[in-house]
Amino acid sequence: MIYDLQKADVWKRASAALLDFILTAIVAVGAILLMSYVTGITDHYESYEAIMDSYEEKHGVDFDSVSSVEELNKLSQAEQDKINEAFADFAKDEKANFHYNLIIQLIMVNCSIGVLIGIAVIEFVIPMFLKNGQTVGKKVFGLGVMRLDGVRINGQLLFIRSILGKYTIETMVPLMMALWIFLGKAGLLSVVIIALVLVGNVVMMLITRTNSAIHDMLANTVTVDMASQMIFDTPEALLEYKQRVHAEAAQKANY
Repeated sequence: MIYDLQKADVWKRASAALLDFILTAIVAVGAILLMSYVTGITDHYESYEAIMDSYEEKHGVDFDSVSSVEELNKLSQAEQDKINEAFADFAKDEKANFHYNLIIQLIMVNCSIGVLIGIAVIEFVIPMFLKNGQTVGKKVFGLGVMRLDGVRINGQLLFIRSILGKYTIETMVPLMMALWIFLGKAGLLSVVIIALVLVGNVVMMLITRTNSAIHDMLANTVTVDMASQMIFDTPEALLEYKQRVHAEAAQKANY
């Protein structure tokens, strides 16, 4: 083993990342389902649907039959006017608006907390126990994480790397933008933000000497091959080792 930087093989990193992504998704989905039950989002959705059904019955229309502009345009002018009147009447219902807005808010909250739990468990809690920044995926493929100077990563840097980097910037920013787009509440700017985060991450991994993504840049860390990389507990231990190596090399040179 040597103390010079031994970068992890790109395919090992990709394989470890894929395994960790699958595990994170499993934990996150479970947390989201639990949060959905706790927050009662299903009850609010059923209440919203019941109010919608009452307006369909009141006006004699079926909102589901005109789920797109194209389908609406296929109707006669009289049928379009009837549908539009029913929609306008339904849109003024305060209870329906309350349940709809609450559903949207709960979706955002549940997704945020669920993904946070998933990433926190896989990328922070487990590496704290396995040491050297190792997730399950990194452990399986023999990889680890250390500071750029060769010193062992601590809890503070691991938190910055996983929660600030992977969760906040690399995951939640694109995910929230995607949710807003899906719900019809965002436009081109959200697409641009998603592209900047995703493409920016790939570009940084390609152009940096250590092939570091955003989370590594923030924490000043690098992913390494544990089979060949020496990791030191403190900067002092690293300095002492280098001095000893240089002294041994100078002694050999004298002979």
